[in-house]
Amino acid sequence: MEDRSVKVNTGMSDVVAGCVMPYIVDAKDREAVSLVCRRWYELDTLTREHVTIALCYTTSPERLRRRFSQLKSLKLKGKPRAAMFNLIPEDWGGFVTPWVEEIAESFKSLKHLHFRRMIVRDSDLELLARSRGRELLTLKLDKCSGFSTQGLVHITRNCRELRTLFLEESSIIENEDEQGEWLHQLAINNTVLETLNFYMTDLDKIKFEDLELIARNCPSLISVKISDREILDLLGFFHHATALEEFCGGSFNDQSEERYSVVSLPRKLSRLGLTMMGRNEMPIVFPLAPLLVKLDLLYALLDTEDHCTLIQKCPNLIVLETRNVIGDRGLEVLAQNCKKLRRLRIERGADEQEMEDEDGVVSQRGLMAIAQGCLELEYLAVYVSDITNTSLECIGTHSKNLTDFRLVLLDREEIVSDLPLDNGVRALLRGCQKLRRFALYLRPGGLTDKGLFYVGQYSPNVRWMLLGYVGETDTGLEDFSRGCPSLQKLEMRGCCFSERALANAVMQLPSLRYLWVQGYRGSGTGHDLLGMARPYWNIELIPPRRVDVSDQSGEAETVVVEHPAHILAYYSLAGPRTDFPDSVIPLDQESMINA
Repeated sequence: MEDRSVKVNTGMSDVVAGCVMPYIVDAKDREAVSLVCRRWYELDTLTREHVTIALCYTTSPERLRRRFSQLKSLKLKGKPRAAMFNLIPEDWGGFVTPWVEEIAESFKSLKHLHFRRMIVRDSDLELLARSRGRELLTLKLDKCSGFSTQGLVHITRNCRELRTLFLEESSIIENEDEQGEWLHQLAINNTVLETLNFYMTDLDKIKFEDLELIARNCPSLISVKISDREILDLLGFFHHATALEEFCGGSFNDQSEERYSVVSLPRKLSRLGLTMMGRNEMPIVFPLAPLLVKLDLLYALLDTEDHCTLIQKCPNLIVLETRNVIGDRGLEVLAQNCKKLRRLRIERGADEQEMEDEDGVVSQRGLMAIAQGCLELEYLAVYVSDITNTSLECIGTHSKNLTDFRLVLLDREEIVSDLPLDNGVRALLRGCQKLRRFALYLRPGGLTDKGLFYVGQYSPNVRWMLLGYVGETDTGLEDFSRGCPSLQKLEMRGCCFSERALANAVMQLPSLRYLWVQGYRGSGTGHDLLGMARPYWNIELIPPRRVDVSDQSGEAETVVVEHPAHILAYYSLAGPRTDFPDSVIPLDQESMINA
């Protein structure tokens, strides 16, 4: 029998290992190193500088402290990704309070904090400012909610060494009596700021003089993304922000075309997104266009022809974000002129249903042009109105660097040219060997059981996957689950699978850590889901519910929307969470017996 007391000879002294360890930064590499022997585990504990926790309930603050007490950087995610699409109850959970309390007490080396989709209270920000104010360099409140500008005042008054303050898409309560005091405190207390971001927030009670003062006081300011603010009020800010490389936000409220001719953007700008920019304001961008590497047109008021005009002047684009009004013609112009493009994101336009310009849709024609013309493409996320197997095969043939592919088939057209997409999906997955993230959101009939089998068989390296309206029967899901050896996170919507099939799939997928499903064949009791029960595996149900949402017409009236049941299941070293709201039902053997 093997003598377990024998010391493992790693062939490397502690001194050498200690020198090498800081250069191993990839999380998976770190995990592998820590499993070599006890001593390397301890060295990893002492030298790990950054940790990302993909779901805050998978561990606890106490466990993190015991494992990595010397952390310098922490990224913590709360609500499931589906919360970004208003599919998760607002009270679902994801509170930062226990984490902030542990950070204040124990993490003395922490300098960089990133909370995403979490509930943050003013008291959390006050404690953070009081305990870490002198050391905190980065604070990102990313798509968070629950706090107000009073909480931000604590941060901007006390955290005087902040290099990054990021609030993008957070729901922030703006106190009426403060009149932008949070930004004023930042302006008078900080001289080292590099990044300021309150893009896509409702923070409008700010003074443009404070933005100008920040530009004067912070010579290293390179990125500013703001909420809606008249561009003409920012002339002084642009004049003093000489190091600025990125700007997003603003607005164009003056109807006089001549007024905006006085706007001169900083010369070093290479990443740009101007909110509500129309054809008349577009010439502001032209002098900088050859230098632009990133262009955000998601909230611009440009039609297909405007996109073509602007894109032709931007030969060095690496990142483009826009809406499907760019059309196939715009994508053809992009493919001809922007050979360095690596990331392309095309969202659905808000006026998709009313769009009369027949050029303002994206289909297989545009996708094939991009695949053949932009060979360095790494990320492609697109809403299409029509799609064919041939276009997917074309992507598989030409887009060899693609690591992230996401396609949503809109329901605008009654007839799609070429369904099912089984062969096209197979060709894409076989050709794009570097894929790590894959999303396919179709319509019934878009992918058969055979196609679902192909997805499992030809996704050896994919770690995250979103599937919508795919497959025909439980057999398809069973065949799919025999593949995907690296799949860690699986999200599904509108699928035909039974609870038993879902449970069996979870047990088949060897690397799965997280499952979210909305819309499936429920049993009424959820009893069949217990087939996936195992140690450290939490299962939560959100029953079907009716949700009041604002009428898309802009009226004050609300519309009742039916939300199907959800399943959320995930590994957790911390066990079942204790802060369940009434809208969430924990599922385990004991609860089923008591029920």
